Amino acid sequence: MATVQDRPLQGRHILLGITGSIAAYKAAMLCRLLKREGAEVQVVMTQLAKQFITPLTMATLSRRPILVEFFDPENGQWNSHVSLGEWADCYLIAPATANTLAKMAGGVADNLLLTTYLSARCPVMVAPAMDLDMYAHYTTQRNLEELAQHGVAIIEPNSGELASGLEGKGRMAEPEEIVEALKAHFSEKKKPLTDRHFVVTAGATIEPIDPVRYITNHSSGKMGYAIAGELARAGARVTLVSGRTELPVPAGVERVDVLTAEEMYEATTKAFAEADGGVMCAAVADYTPREVAASKIKKSDEGDLTLTLRRTKDIAATLGAEKGGRVLVGFALETDNEQAHAEEKLAKKHFDFVVLNSLRDAGAGFRGDTNKVTFVDAAGSEELPLLSKQEVAVRIVERIVKILSK
Repeated sequence: MATVQDRPLQGRHILLGITGSIAAYKAAMLCRLLKREGAEVQVVMTQLAKQFITPLTMATLSRRPILVEFFDPENGQWNSHVSLGEWADCYLIAPATANTLAKMAGGVADNLLLTTYLSARCPVMVAPAMDLDMYAHYTTQRNLEELAQHGVAIIEPNSGELASGLEGKGRMAEPEEIVEALKAHFSEKKKPLTDRHFVVTAGATIEPIDPVRYITNHSSGKMGYAIAGELARAGARVTLVSGRTELPVPAGVERVDVLTAEEMYEATTKAFAEADGGVMCAAVADYTPREVAASKIKKSDEGDLTLTLRRTKDIAATLGAEKGGRVLVGFALETDNEQAHAEEKLAKKHFDFVVLNSLRDAGAGFRGDTNKVTFVDAAGSEELPLLSKQEVAVRIVERIVKILSK
């Protein structure tokens, strides 16, 4: 007898979006296969898609009326994009043209298919279909990357003969491949950090001197954002307390924006009170001006300017004192006596482990896309080779999962 595991699409609500591509003819077989797997299928089409495959065909196969417009001009019945997004367990857009992908990435909502995407609370998958030059174009690749960063699953197109007669990558994945991708999505095992809540700090704080000037550092936030994204992919609910940055918010992550060390302290301690753990990756200012001038400090001919600084609150030390059985990870960026400083921080702030950076290592430190770190804990240290910050984030999350599984 078949089980739910054998038929992961049984009873699932699949919203199938069809856009204006010659590959739309494959949507008929795709719909048939989804129905054969036990899924409920609701089709949304763009106007141009109707030039490639008829609504009658798709209505017959899906056994549901096809939705194209926001309302039925015959009787005024409203096709609610919000309700469609709430109904669906997954929104699959296949084929997805370069035009539609660009509009999705840019937040354009000029048809029912796109407004439904912007309202969808369910997972979204796209199967691109276009000519090889359009697919390879930097704008299309940028749009795909942008969508992927925000959690849209990309079903890679195949290489082969295209409608133009050229050979290359751009053919929409075959219906059988798309169904397998959907089945894999719904068959996914429980993620290791499901039902866990983590707080991550990232980026630099800004300490004002006057309305114009401030004290800060070179942190870009890339490492912290990579960790937040990886924790979310592992199933955790993530609160990212972030200093100023231009980075996009990782998919599934809640960001709290702050500027000063004091604001970061308040936001982080508040979030940590209900969290299962934290990763302190932000470059928080150790000192802030004792007084902030109300107006711009003017240049003087009388000589030097002296600023009096006071110590900021130690966020990591506060969390360490309150952590109990929770997981707490710290970062140490050093220029000398690296190991000794990391071990001191490990003990003083009650970290489970410290991620040690040395500015003397090529490829490590601020702003770059790589990092060279050493994990330091009570049992010793583990030095990693030069890796991308994304891969370092993966290693950090793996270590967190291992600690929680003990």
